[in-house]
Amino acid sequence: MKEINVSKIIPVVKKLCVDANYYAGEDLVEKIHEFLEKEESPTAKGILVLILKNQKIAAEEKMPMCQDTGIAVIFVELGQDVHLVGGDFYAAINEGVRQGYQEGYLRKSMVDDPIIERKNTKDNTPAIIYTDIVPGDSIKITIAPKGGGAENMSEVKMMKAADGIEGVKDFVVDRIKRSGGNPCPPVVVGVGLGGDFEQSALLAKKALLRPLNEKNPDPKWAAVEEEILERINNLGIGPQGLGGRTTALAVQILSMPCHIASMPVAVNVNCHASRHESAIIQ
Repeated sequence: MKEINVSKIIPVVKKLCVDANYYAGEDLVEKIHEFLEKEESPTAKGILVLILKNQKIAAEEKMPMCQDTGIAVIFVELGQDVHLVGGDFYAAINEGVRQGYQEGYLRKSMVDDPIIERKNTKDNTPAIIYTDIVPGDSIKITIAPKGGGAENMSEVKMMKAADGIEGVKDFVVDRIKRSGGNPCPPVVVGVGLGGDFEQSALLAKKALLRPLNEKNPDPKWAAVEEEILERINNLGIGPQGLGGRTTALAVQILSMPCHIASMPVAVNVNCHASRHESAIIQ
């Protein structure tokens, strides 16, 4: 059993919050370059060039690549041989978010009451935290800042088994079609299949964490991803909704078993600033 003081978590989360908002991942940059080479629309090509320029400026000037620095969504893989000491684990994560968003000059977007008062919490807490217990004696923390424009275009549908894979494909494509330019395309589309109502949504969000240069390890889902991506890019929405063949950079699927009477399907959308950073505490 390894003891880890929760005080070690605070600076790690603080840095992840800042880095995720300042620096675009290499896989994202490479994927945009890939689509830039294939794009035919002059307007779309121009927008993709500007996105790449914006990413470079953000990294060099150490400033957010997007003004919406998002809800702090935190995924934790907590080793079962870790004994946390020195305080409250979730309080430490939130303190890291608080420091990161304040000292990194990141926009604070959380309101304390979702409907009536809607007062800004002024430090972007509380974070949305998901914890998985895994083998080992370390803690892996991944932050995925989630902007409101893309998150608002997400959806869960409780489909019938009779709808089949074609029904799933149609739903995903239609969701992006109805989204138009609202999620700031080109987007990354996470799809969660199976589980139940809330698990499908979590699968869709976790699917967005897969590096964009990695194919789905299951060949049948890799083929479905490619087909859906092609259909989405044939919609003509294009970068920022101004036309072109680069509406989505990737479609990424995660699946799990489900009840015989259900077929939950969820779509979670990331904007072109598809952000996530990870660190391991040992």
